[in-house]
Amino acid sequence: MIKILRAAYTPPEKLFERAVNTGDVADTVREIIDNVQKNGDKALFEYTEKFDKAKLSTLEVSDKEIEEAVNEVEPSFLEIIKEAAENIHEFHKNQLRSGFIVSNKPGVVMGQKVMPLEKVGIYVPGGTAAYPSTVLMNAVPAKLAGCAEIVMVTPCNPDGSIMPEILCAAKVAGVTRIFKIGGAQAVAALAYGTETVPRVDKIVGPGNRYVAEAKRQVFGQVAIDMIAGPSEILVIADRTANPRFLAADMLSQAEHDKLATAVLITDSEEIATETAKEIEIQLSSLSREEIARASIENNGKIIVVKSISEAVKIANEIAPEHLEICTERPFDLLSEIKNAGSIFLGNSCPEPLGDYIAGPNHTLPTSGTARFSSPLSVDDFVKKSQFTYFTDEAFADVAEKVAAFAEKEGFGAHARSAIIRIDNKT
Repeated sequence: MIKILRAAYTPPEKLFERAVNTGDVADTVREIIDNVQKNGDKALFEYTEKFDKAKLSTLEVSDKEIEEAVNEVEPSFLEIIKEAAENIHEFHKNQLRSGFIVSNKPGVVMGQKVMPLEKVGIYVPGGTAAYPSTVLMNAVPAKLAGCAEIVMVTPCNPDGSIMPEILCAAKVAGVTRIFKIGGAQAVAALAYGTETVPRVDKIVGPGNRYVAEAKRQVFGQVAIDMIAGPSEILVIADRTANPRFLAADMLSQAEHDKLATAVLITDSEEIATETAKEIEIQLSSLSREEIARASIENNGKIIVVKSISEAVKIANEIAPEHLEICTERPFDLLSEIKNAGSIFLGNSCPEPLGDYIAGPNHTLPTSGTARFSSPLSVDDFVKKSQFTYFTDEAFADVAEKVAAFAEKEGFGAHARSAIIRIDNKT
């Protein structure tokens, strides 16, 4: 049974069990990374046979396999994939931006140029599960950004196949190459390159503890999006909310993982009690009941507060991955939300809408990192360079100031670099 709390205040760390603990696999991951660096494709074939039980003759998915997958997917679901991809494209295209030039002083031109990353790697969990939504959410923004090469890695089944929905989504989203590798070894291959797998500039996408730890260890060699923790949802609800909806939304995240966290904060005792009853009713019919029940019993909570404003205060302290505002006037609270990954407004906007088809990205900051991090976006697939130009005359006007700054910091060569140019003119 889910816990109902009525304490005046509970520290946020007591509400969300959200630590990303990968230390116990760090040594194993380091060995895998070192092996891939040393032995390349040979190590990848060995790990694929060991962990995925698949003895492969080639690592890369062929064009034929992709076409067969597209033909195998039900036409109705293919249309859903295409619609989702279009919605993601329409939302993310608004994130595109160009550089700028500043020239407001005589003889001075400065600016910034925005350029796509050349090669990015997308990790997609696979095997017996299919996550075509992950493919779309990661690949569509990369394609919009203008990345020349989008490399996807995903574990295969023992027969060497990849679920057709994943390959179909990859084709729709514009993935350029796909490899049948997963785990820490796939991250290592993307970070360092092998005979077959190209080295990329950034790795994005979710994974298990081994994947998360591998991303942590290769960071610096390549960029990464984030170290994702277990899924989490926080729901703010007033008396107008529907307990059946609230329970379903909380369980939609609880079924992800036994470590997932689902919390409801409400100013209504009736909503709290009825939602707790509904959670028990709905749990019994879930195919992933064992996982969801463990999440709810260990991490789930319903908190009764005196006011919705108190609920907002707690939400901002928690900085949840997903935040649902199920109140009579949800937009009235939007400006008060300071820390959240993705915000869902109203009683007809459940979190799964964002997972699959609405358009905003579902790769979100977890573990309280919404205090300083943002959802995956086009910005994750670009880099910026700045440029500066001064004419001789413009530089002469500031050279002594540059030298004075340099001398104050103890850098004589810096100062000389400036002064030598105006001395040379006299």
